Amino acid sequence: MVSKFKCELMSSASTSSLHSSDALVISPELLRRYDVAGPRYTSYPTADRFVEAFGEPDYVQALAQRRAGVATKAYPLSLYVHIPFCESLCYYCACNKIITKHHERGEEYLRYLSREVELNIAHLGAGQTVSQVHLGGGSPTFLSDDELRALMAMLRRNFVFAPGGEYSIEVDPRTVTHERLATLAELGFNRLSFGVQDFEPTVQKAVHRIQPAEQVFDLVGASRALGFESVNVDLIYGLPMQTPETFERTLAQVVKLNPDRIALYAYAHLPERFKPQRRIHAQDLPPAASKLAMLSSAMRILMEAGYVYVGMDHFALPNDALAIAKRQGRLHRNFQGYSTQPDCDLVALGVSAIGRVGATFNQNVKTLDEYYDLLNQGRLPVARGLALSRDDLVRRTVIMALMCQGSVLFESIEVSHLIQFQTYFAAELEQLAHMQEQGLVVLDEAGIHVTELGWFFVRGVAMVFDKYLQADRNRERFSKII
Repeated sequence: MVSKFKCELMSSASTSSLHSSDALVISPELLRRYDVAGPRYTSYPTADRFVEAFGEPDYVQALAQRRAGVATKAYPLSLYVHIPFCESLCYYCACNKIITKHHERGEEYLRYLSREVELNIAHLGAGQTVSQVHLGGGSPTFLSDDELRALMAMLRRNFVFAPGGEYSIEVDPRTVTHERLATLAELGFNRLSFGVQDFEPTVQKAVHRIQPAEQVFDLVGASRALGFESVNVDLIYGLPMQTPETFERTLAQVVKLNPDRIALYAYAHLPERFKPQRRIHAQDLPPAASKLAMLSSAMRILMEAGYVYVGMDHFALPNDALAIAKRQGRLHRNFQGYSTQPDCDLVALGVSAIGRVGATFNQNVKTLDEYYDLLNQGRLPVARGLALSRDDLVRRTVIMALMCQGSVLFESIEVSHLIQFQTYFAAELEQLAHMQEQGLVVLDEAGIHVTELGWFFVRGVAMVFDKYLQADRNRERFSKII
């Protein structure tokens, strides 16, 4: 183990981003201290805290309350549609997917999606405005052009798509052509997310996802020519056979590609939970120090190339809506990561999909057999969920402020939740005092502020306010926070 680990960081404009400074030095002791598992906080409470006691009647009640609420028209819906099918298995994948080459299964799945929408509309009311739609998976582009047309037509029949909304789809570069991209534009999609992960051939072979860089460059170029508003590229660091040197080569290619957004995720190796990961040999994974080197290289290289460091795992060009939202303090976080959309209700459709309506979370059943069976019975396929307590709502606000703005202002929390912050969170502030000694946060009379060093460990800072995690300390269900 090296005695010092240097991370050179570029500057950024706000306290929630990185400030200009000389090279940061992260000691091996600090690295070891925070080499722990923790949530990504796309929600709070996290999905592992959902309970089966929350079922269809609770979800129906939440939909009815939204329908009766005076703010329904003021706050448009967000839709998430989960398409579980993939043609081939990526060994790193932790998503709920079904590996098949039988494309006729897509047509059957769409019939059941239509039934689920009808059941939602029966309780929610027709004509709800939608400002955000995201198709994820799996591989949504497993569906044929005609099936995608049918899906979008069905959604438009049941919901009103707001002009200027965000309509995005995850794209497997191996499943699309220029013609397919043109179809996506015709269907109203204005944002694409390409799964790249790594351009290095040895890494692609190790994770069973071969896609030449030239193919991705060609598709991104075609996307720009078709007028898509934003193109995102997903990268993963910490994959087998990756080294800081090989990942820098991938980053150099990404800079040439110049996507509008980049999502940079740490690989979570949890083979006991996700069977495909058992094909990855632990000895091929880079150590924590190398992962941190990859993260710091990404920050340095991407920010030197003009990208704004939006937050934990997102970068965007300065004129992209995500970067603009960051500058204006309008950044939010949901199950897809950072978002420009306000904290709106999310209706989730499809097997295993997770949604939020009011102060509740809900998740659908995880297998196709259960999903089809419940819909055949005329029931919404809710498997579990959670009704948030007052304490959950307070802590959710604090955690999301840390994750999105990098700061928590005591007065705003006190006014919105009617608490005395320093009394309510006395134990948490005591823990943060130790983090302040380590240089991760700054505490003052106004609030809590994450430092540039702290941004490497922002999940660890947020974990201080996670009541559930503090209670059981069982973190093996999560990825490492670095």
